[in-house]
Amino acid sequence: MNQNKNVNLLIVVAALGYFVDIYDLIVFNVVKNQSLQALGFVGEALKTNEIFLFNVQMTGMLLGGLLWGIMGDKKGRVSVLFGSIFMYSLANIGNAFVTDINQYAIMRFIAGIGLAGELGAGITLVAENMSKENRGYGTMIIVAFGALGAVFAGMIGKHFAWHTTYLVGGGLGLLLLLTRAGAYESGMFKSLTQNKEIKRGNFFSLFQRSDLFIKYLACILIGLPIWFAVGVLVNLSNRFAEAHGLLEKLNIADSVMFAYLGLSAGDIGSGLLSQLLKSRKKVVYIYLALSVVVTLVYLFNTNVSVNYFKFMCFAIGFATGYWALFVTIASEQFGTNIRSTVTNTVPNFVRGAVVPITLSFASLSINFGVIQAAFWVGLVCISLAFIATFFIKESFSKDLNYFEID
Repeated sequence: MNQNKNVNLLIVVAALGYFVDIYDLIVFNVVKNQSLQALGFVGEALKTNEIFLFNVQMTGMLLGGLLWGIMGDKKGRVSVLFGSIFMYSLANIGNAFVTDINQYAIMRFIAGIGLAGELGAGITLVAENMSKENRGYGTMIIVAFGALGAVFAGMIGKHFAWHTTYLVGGGLGLLLLLTRAGAYESGMFKSLTQNKEIKRGNFFSLFQRSDLFIKYLACILIGLPIWFAVGVLVNLSNRFAEAHGLLEKLNIADSVMFAYLGLSAGDIGSGLLSQLLKSRKKVVYIYLALSVVVTLVYLFNTNVSVNYFKFMCFAIGFATGYWALFVTIASEQFGTNIRSTVTNTVPNFVRGAVVPITLSFASLSINFGVIQAAFWVGLVCISLAFIATFFIKESFSKDLNYFEID
């Protein structure tokens, strides 16, 4: 009974951490126009600096995923969980007081590093502490609840100034640190530390064995459609509305809010379906097929309205709501001595992939328009995910207490 209580408390801590993580990840998209206008940027300068700051944040996440992942395998999962929360919380508080673009960039970079650690640490802790038959429920709860952080960010951003929106995110993170007593280290990791012969957190070992490299690359590619949907279809939904001739202004904050409501619902659906079918791979295939259908409807249905786009953003979120499953798969594919490194880097490399995805979209849209550009970029992302799923092993109820030997 006490063990179950501890696991439940751990899930709550990780879920709250991911809620704040997603809030602080999305908050820039919510307040970027308002904050950059306050710093004196308009027109093309505003658009240029939006892209610049977004890329700075994503660069920080790529670096942070690697740093926190390795630290999680060397020093422990709990230290990463709370260290990352502390870093991105302070950075977002700092964001509220920036007075020029350089300060803004530094804060977004630091925030990006911090944001890269919480999800991987939380998923790894829960996966290693729960029973192999039920850990899918734990990771489902973490991501489904955490996705609502984007909804909260949208609500706060619509009703408060950009300074306040950043302060709320930072303050929530610092409050969360008070729950530190609710997290305890993974027993698998404790056992690992007793074996001095096993190398921990060796990132380069993933490239030294072909079987590990193929699995690692496949885990990354499976997540591409999720961030194609978020980075292109949702974050640029106003461009698709214009392309379809919608005269009313579409609020991006609303698009993000409805998409993440869909993601939360989708993650619950994919998690429950995975437990019902006792399979991770089958559910990924189902959601990828659903993504194809929803994307085609979104791009080529010309009978549009503001409410239509809100509904479609929800549908896009639901169809790509296998983020929890995707991160769980990555965690389950590798041994305890490299698990944190993989579970932290994989989702952040996918997040980082939004940069070439959006650049490809922008390049193609010049000659083909936004509809056709999104179609071709989406086709590539979803096709790669279908192929990648074939190369991973079914990991439902897999025993995770093992090592990867170099």
